[in-house]
Amino acid sequence: MKRLYIILFIMLSLVSCKKPTETPDIRYSYPASKFAMGADLSYANQILDHGGVYKDSGNVTDPYVIFRKYGANVIRFRLFYNPVWTKEVYGTDGVQMYNDFDDVKKGIGKAKAAGLQVCLDFHYSDTWADASTQVIPSEWTSPTLSLLKDSIYNYTLRTLQKLGSAGLMPEFVQAGNEINPGLLLPYGNRWNGNEKNMITLLNSAISAIRTAGTTGNISPKIIIHIAQPENARLWFNGLADEGLTDYDIIGISYYYMWSTTALSSVSNFVSDLRTTFNKDVMIMETVYPWTTGWDDNYNNSIVESALVSGYPATEAGQYKYMHALTQEVIDGGGIGIFTWEPDWITSQMKDLWGTGSSWECNTFFDFEGNSLKGIRFMSDKYNF
Repeated sequence: MKRLYIILFIMLSLVSCKKPTETPDIRYSYPASKFAMGADLSYANQILDHGGVYKDSGNVTDPYVIFRKYGANVIRFRLFYNPVWTKEVYGTDGVQMYNDFDDVKKGIGKAKAAGLQVCLDFHYSDTWADASTQVIPSEWTSPTLSLLKDSIYNYTLRTLQKLGSAGLMPEFVQAGNEINPGLLLPYGNRWNGNEKNMITLLNSAISAIRTAGTTGNISPKIIIHIAQPENARLWFNGLADEGLTDYDIIGISYYYMWSTTALSSVSNFVSDLRTTFNKDVMIMETVYPWTTGWDDNYNNSIVESALVSGYPATEAGQYKYMHALTQEVIDGGGIGIFTWEPDWITSQMKDLWGTGSSWECNTFFDFEGNSLKGIRFMSDKYNF
């Protein structure tokens, strides 16, 4: 019997001396139905086409795979109507457009292949539509409100049906991007007593999204997107009474350098929007820098004087900020957060203003393309 005890003791000792299992990179993986851990990777295809390289643990890896590994569950893509300028900026070397239907379809295919859901962001313009600019596509000539209503419906429906027939229907769809001033200006102006015209156009787009969602097994959730939380309550106020009701989510951009809302107050704004308008709330765009340095000659978008106390522009500071912001959204009852272009590393990619990246300080990758700690906030444990 004594010998048996000795044998058992030796066996237990050997087990206890085994090298402990390595802690996996992913600690928590949330389904998008619980909380959308999103990233806008609209530049990824263009960056890859122009020399950009993404690495994880030193190995060159597809960026969609990297984001999925570290907890992303939704990828967002912006769609311009006819962005011929995205080819023309390359001069005679330009061979294709980006952020057009074909490029977006390619990106959605990559995202879905990596096991990710998709958010499609209609800009309803040939170029950037945002809180200061909402320009009608140049092909929609001699517009009237009636013609624009038909145009936006047919374009939205046609786009989604083509994606759906390819098995690429997005799970989320934005009817416009940062439409603070309205959309398809001046016809869809939100202000100066023109909100009924704007609602007519929005409801036409919404109707197309709903119709497209009846043809397959995915019925996209519809997002109305406004820049900065402090603007959202005023923007939505009174619109339900005028007929803007058939949408699912209020989306807001939240940028530390352009918002007057303190980080610690985000949960209050999210909660107020959710309860006042009886809609789910997501942050559709946000960012925080990991460095004040740069790696090319394209001036970076960073406001050092606006950095939040306790969250320096370092790898650790970026990670800490993104974790804190995500918990704020959750505390307010929000259902998702998207970082904007955390993939925009420097490369030979061109836009209207430069070559490389004005966002390289805000990405989740260092100047050699290696993934940074900041990307791991998506797989943290949060208090729901």
